[in-house]
Amino acid sequence: MAESESQEGNYDNRGNKVEIFKTDMEELTEKMEKQTVCAAQMAYDCVAIRTDPDLQNAMQHLKDVFLICKEQMEKKWQDVLME
Repeated sequence: MAESESQEGNYDNRGNKVEIFKTDMEELTEKMEKQTVCAAQMAYDCVAIRTDPDLQNAMQHLKDVFLICKEQMEKKWQDVLME
């Protein structure tokens, strides 16, 4: 009698483990799908940048302007701290 109850407990435990495994696999599959989409977008962006020189120039211009703006903000911040 105790043996059959033990076997039922093992079966229920095994069923729970299977459900947890399925859930984990679904989550991992979803994460892999998202990573695949991100990788595809990155590859597309790399191809677009390499084949369109205007886009590369525009990106460089944005980077330069950002750095100038950052430098100005740091100077202003230092001025505020000095006051």
